[in-house]
Amino acid sequence: MSKILITGGSGFIGTNLVDYYIKQGWTVKNIDVKAPKHPQANDVWERCDITDYEAIHTCIQSFQPDYIVHLAARTDLDGKSVDDYSANTIGVENILKVATTVKGLKKILITSSMLVCHTGYIPKNQKDYAPSTFYGESKVITEKLTWANKPQCDWAILRPTSMWGPWFGVPYRNFFDTVKAGMFFHIGHRSCTKTYGYIENAVYQIDKILNNPTTDESNKVFYLGDEPAIFIEEWANQIAAALGRKVPRVPFWLIRVAAWGGDLLKLVGIHFPMTSFRLKNMTTDNIVPLQNTMKIAPNPPVDRITGIKRTLAWMEQH
Repeated sequence: MSKILITGGSGFIGTNLVDYYIKQGWTVKNIDVKAPKHPQANDVWERCDITDYEAIHTCIQSFQPDYIVHLAARTDLDGKSVDDYSANTIGVENILKVATTVKGLKKILITSSMLVCHTGYIPKNQKDYAPSTFYGESKVITEKLTWANKPQCDWAILRPTSMWGPWFGVPYRNFFDTVKAGMFFHIGHRSCTKTYGYIENAVYQIDKILNNPTTDESNKVFYLGDEPAIFIEEWANQIAAALGRKVPRVPFWLIRVAAWGGDLLKLVGIHFPMTSFRLKNMTTDNIVPLQNTMKIAPNPPVDRITGIKRTLAWMEQH
């Protein structure tokens, strides 16, 4: 029976990962500053702040895991500077430092983000970065710290793409809620194609990466996501069809005006669903390289239509 420590196990990906390994019969420990989303996971949770070195050292040393999956992070885009993302910098430094003291540690996965490169930018190699947000910059630091303090055991870096499915939150829970409420509109004819990942497939990918050797230093970075990439208009239509409705279309210029209005409201501290930043994101293709991941995890278990049905069923319950 293997022992796995998951930091940030109370978050979206973490909740699903904790549930998976409990069902697999592993001994699981979730360390997080927040209580689990799933009450059944309370027994494996310990409150711990990864930016507190002494606290994280005690948590990990007392458990002596065989594996560590480091997910804990601040993931919103609201920070005013990189310093606001200390969990992604100081926290990662602490995790890597403590990991060197764990006897028998077989592997550690450090979670970064696809936003180490801005939307639409395809990195030339695994150390090519082009962030456009403070969050993205903080995750570049996450990766650079990992490269500079290479774990003594096997290790890899995970870059989740846009994840969706049971236990999700903003922004894709909002996307599903909006389609469900009949308030989602196709933006003229300027939809785009992006790499998204259904959560059960992401858990499958993490498990495969964790349980297969990744010792080749030229292939240490693994994106989490589904192939093929999703044409957002088609995805919205599939969600709507599962709900027995259709998605209307509105002129692009009207959405542009709404985005400008959202920009003005943001200046006075009022959140509006549409801004120029979000509009650009919704109309810019973003397809990331999944080759490394697909070599290790070639058979994702859930197709998109099944994922939509499972997600909608979960939403009815939550």
